[in-house]
Amino acid sequence: MDTDLDKLSALELASKLKKRELSSYDLTSFFIKKIAAENPDLNAYVETFTDALDEAKAVDISLEAGEELPAFAGLPIAIKDNILIKDKKCSASSKMLENYTATYDATVIDKLKKERMIFLGRTNMDEFAMGGSTENSAFGVTKNPHDHARVAGGSSGGSAAVVGGGLAPLALGSDTGGSIRQPASFCGAVGLKPTYGRVSRSGLMAMASSLDQIGPITKTVADAEAVFYKIAGYDAKDSTSLRFESEGESEKESEKTPSKMTIGVPTSFIKDGVDEEVLEVFNQTLRELEKAGHTIKEITLPNIEYALASYYVIMPAESSSNLGRFDGLRYGLHTDGEDLLADYKTSRGEGFGPEVRRRIILGTYVLSAGYYDAYYGKATALRSQIRNDYVQAFSKTGEGVDIIMTPTAPTPAWKIGEKGSDPVATYLADIFTVPANLAGIPAMSVPAGLTKEGLPIGVQVLAGHGRENNLFALGKDIEKLV
Repeated sequence: MDTDLDKLSALELASKLKKRELSSYDLTSFFIKKIAAENPDLNAYVETFTDALDEAKAVDISLEAGEELPAFAGLPIAIKDNILIKDKKCSASSKMLENYTATYDATVIDKLKKERMIFLGRTNMDEFAMGGSTENSAFGVTKNPHDHARVAGGSSGGSAAVVGGGLAPLALGSDTGGSIRQPASFCGAVGLKPTYGRVSRSGLMAMASSLDQIGPITKTVADAEAVFYKIAGYDAKDSTSLRFESEGESEKESEKTPSKMTIGVPTSFIKDGVDEEVLEVFNQTLRELEKAGHTIKEITLPNIEYALASYYVIMPAESSSNLGRFDGLRYGLHTDGEDLLADYKTSRGEGFGPEVRRRIILGTYVLSAGYYDAYYGKATALRSQIRNDYVQAFSKTGEGVDIIMTPTAPTPAWKIGEKGSDPVATYLADIFTVPANLAGIPAMSVPAGLTKEGLPIGVQVLAGHGRENNLFALGKDIEKLV
């Protein structure tokens, strides 16, 4: 059996499976053995699934019988620990839900089951997706596969680490303010946050409902594109789900992907606080794209500098509301106290980690009487202005750009524990990623280079509402430059 299977893309592996050059059982066994050898140190998986080999064997039997199966049948995938798989544990990497078993499939899982994909296991994450480093997991920190002394990013650090470290060909994550894109950048993978509402959130444990979105982490842009179109689509079970006339099959003339694009760069926003090596990789990527025939245009997004402040009011407010159900009585961990109030306090105090408690307190504060208008009301008004800035940037009557490009993160992966005593420093790492969530537009991180120490650096491309096609086209051009 090929010993370099972890180097191949998902599409390459799918082709080998389809041609019977490789069995799903052998492929799944390869990754299970690699996980057993490397995960104890990396800590990217919370659990591997014991029935994965049985599922793979069933796919092989179907292929040998000549059944016509979907393109990704038999291909292994890892799933973030906040996406429900029926009859599997799903804990959001929290002690609060350590023993919770899902009673139904998330919509994306249902779609992948219909593709006959093989679920390898559930990946580590910041507890309830609250964090940017996967240091906030109740089950320990996930290490960066390129340097085990550094973080994998977060909150989808486990999913990014298994792809970047070759412990899965692809994975699903969730992105509330950059939680797919930032760890993908840190781990040398492609990470896509789709347009809000284009991928169902049904079966995703909610953190901040107006910001959360499920998306893929993959080795290549073509893999991300393929997975995206398999999980996208309207879902009646999700009240925020959107209908799109086409899902990549037949674009309308007005939605055709330009062969050469106008790339907007908010230059004034990018300069401050960005690591020199990150800035050099970003600028070099722009120069190469210009040589390839794309147009680089400096643009202004008037309210983007306030995006981080707006996000860190809205996100904790929604998180506080969503986590109110975990009271020690209805859901999750229950610890007896002296009375009912003590039950609440003890259960939540023991069930939630420090970062979750911090955000619940902050969110409750900004929603409280006397402060709602001063904080939450202003943050939501500012969010509308930020969204309008992007509409104008992509509008033919405005800046008229096809893509906006920034670094994915202002720095490469930092050392484990480096920012532990200063949570605000971690929050600032989201500065380039949170605007896409506030605006609801698609964004993708693509590997673009390495630091002198060999740490991956990603660049972020953003497109107009529903224009993932533009991201995929330019992302493939960026891949050619690396």
